[in-house]
Amino acid sequence: MSVFDSAVRAALPVTPKPIVRFFARRYVAGATLADAVATVRRLSQEGCCATLDVLGESVSERAHAATAVAAYHEVIETIAAERLPANISLKPTQMGLNIDYSFCRDNVSAVLERAHARGVFVRIDMEDAATTDATLRLYHELIARFPSGTGVVIQARLRRTLADVAALAMEGGNVRLCKGIYLEPRPIAYEEREIIRNAYVHALRALFGGSGFVGVATHDEWLVCEALGMIQRLGIASDRYEFQMLLGVDPELRRIITGGGHKLRVYVPFGSHWYPYSVRRCRENPSIAKAGIESFFKGRMEA
Repeated sequence: MSVFDSAVRAALPVTPKPIVRFFARRYVAGATLADAVATVRRLSQEGCCATLDVLGESVSERAHAATAVAAYHEVIETIAAERLPANISLKPTQMGLNIDYSFCRDNVSAVLERAHARGVFVRIDMEDAATTDATLRLYHELIARFPSGTGVVIQARLRRTLADVAALAMEGGNVRLCKGIYLEPRPIAYEEREIIRNAYVHALRALFGGSGFVGVATHDEWLVCEALGMIQRLGIASDRYEFQMLLGVDPELRRIITGGGHKLRVYVPFGSHWYPYSVRRCRENPSIAKAGIESFFKGRMEA
């Protein structure tokens, strides 16, 4: 870890919100749904589709989970009414997983019912390792009711992932594969960059060996190269995969991928809970702060 990275991580807890907002604003569409819609339209002009995510997680009160459900209903109606090239993703803990599993399942089911009626796909996001079993259980219970409208996320850095993707590949589901951002203990997750990369490749190969759809979620150009080679060698049809990236991260690579004729989806987070999301992004990737400093002196911010 560089001195700069260490300094950024140490400073985050005492950094004023306006400064965090400045450095992270390229990674968050804004505080409102209107901000997110504008971002999706701009990305569409670039040839990208999107995933809309209402920021929020780890709610401890049922009323907050109900608020999140209502927010997603509004997002779904907006996607359908304005015919946006977008789907949605949600976090189980935002839906009340830490309160009660059945309560969470009912909330996610309510979102899925609304989304299914409007033809909007729903991705159930993956959080820290303590929630993995419950999230996969939730996914399996709900995919039985909404088989074509529900997907899940798998994190390559977890040691359990190869077993998980083997089962998911056999089921032919819709899986988003990412490296994973949650720092877990060594017995649970890989820690070294190259090992995580290799684990990603192994998991991707297993998923492509199945019959389902794969979201190749990475900003690592080495992994993009590996994925493209795998797609070519295995003859993976274009309707079986897409690349996925976060808003504001390496837009040049994003344009390279779409320029090569590959579908690419951009994760577009928005909402009033932008601060904890931004802090986590800055903590996991201090280069965000570096990019913000560079953009400040250039007088521009690129999303």
